[in-house]
Amino acid sequence: MGSTAIHNVFVYGSLLADDVVQVLLNRIPPSSPAFLPNYHRFSIRGRVYPAILPVENNKVTGKVLLGITPPELLILDEFEDVEYERRTVDVFLMDSSEKLQAHTYVWENKTDPNLYGEWDFELWKQLHKEEFLKMTKGFVEELELTDSKRRVETYESFYAQTDNNPSNP
Repeated sequence: MGSTAIHNVFVYGSLLADDVVQVLLNRIPPSSPAFLPNYHRFSIRGRVYPAILPVENNKVTGKVLLGITPPELLILDEFEDVEYERRTVDVFLMDSSEKLQAHTYVWENKTDPNLYGEWDFELWKQLHKEEFLKMTKGFVEELELTDSKRRVETYESFYAQTDNNPSNP
């Protein structure tokens, strides 16, 4: 069964902030600084988070979250939502230049006119992190609340150990 597989996830935006990851996954997984070659990290007009798309001879620095479990990957999928597509990419660890396979979230709309420039994590921390953390907490509460109404299939296995309430058909 592939359900016990452990994943690596390359993050490059708001998930570089440990406190955002902590809220989402309820823990801070081990991580390594890494870069993704031949991609560019764009700012998005009207959004506080970035997008990445393939761009030759560019690279995106970020980090790899190691040992992500299948339920955690589902949470990240929900968090990144339909605007992003999860892809498997080769990233390189900064400290050893070792190559590693990891999932990452690539912007779905390759010709999006709202993408521009370069996204800056330090600036984001100063300007947007507090609000973003509040939003993320709201997202997590929502996930827990909406479990019985929708997304049931996806989260079934995840909540199986806690769901001993037969009145929920």
